[in-house]
Amino acid sequence: MFRPRVIPCLLLKNKGLVKTEKFKNPVYVGDPINAIKIFNEKYVDELIFLDISSTTQRHPVQFDIIENIASECFMPVCYGGGIRSLEVVRRILRIGIEKISLSSYAVENPNFIKEVSGEFGSQSIVVCIDVKRDSLGRYEVVTHNARIKTGIDPLKFAIQMEESGAGELVINSVDRDGTMLGYDIELVKKITKDVTIPVIACGGAGKLEDLKSVVVEGGASSAAAGSLFVFHGKYRAVLINYPEEQEISTVFS
Repeated sequence: MFRPRVIPCLLLKNKGLVKTEKFKNPVYVGDPINAIKIFNEKYVDELIFLDISSTTQRHPVQFDIIENIASECFMPVCYGGGIRSLEVVRRILRIGIEKISLSSYAVENPNFIKEVSGEFGSQSIVVCIDVKRDSLGRYEVVTHNARIKTGIDPLKFAIQMEESGAGELVINSVDRDGTMLGYDIELVKKITKDVTIPVIACGGAGKLEDLKSVVVEGGASSAAAGSLFVFHGKYRAVLINYPEEQEISTVFS
């Protein structure tokens, strides 16, 4: 039986894995390769790795880490962070990463999406749209780890990215990130009702039922989560984990 993909979204900072809350206060949660080995054993659907320091610190893409990730992973991988040229995209894909993710640079240079999709195909490019409510409660796209407000409406931007050739979208709620209070279903539904490409919801998952809710109620094609797969219990002890296939299938049945 077909079921939506359930995707751990892992954040890289200075070669380690971290987890944030509302894009702030990154907490170290372990070594990326150790996490990959655990996820391999759990037969994870797919992994998303985002280097959150590459854009704000403007350091070069860490190809050594990408090579280690690609060599260890048994599942498809999407990688994002600091990608600003076709040559970097080409090198990452040659290493063995299946998809690249663009976020801040997609806002700075929307035409780059057309260049990448034209050169490598839309299936290779994911646009991650970070969204936060402003002081009036309106959604807007933010960049550079939510440090820069753009005033851009996320739905209009999502449509633009689809028309530019993005193969998938990640809709990431800054306000829900790391809270484990559930996805912003209103935000996700706002996007999915007007785009035709797959939408991955991210930000806020605290239990398996949240994954189902964002798919059934929000229209997401897949559900991504961070805290749900790196913390355990009410004291948020670090424990890399992933549900058994039977648990996932039961939730979505």
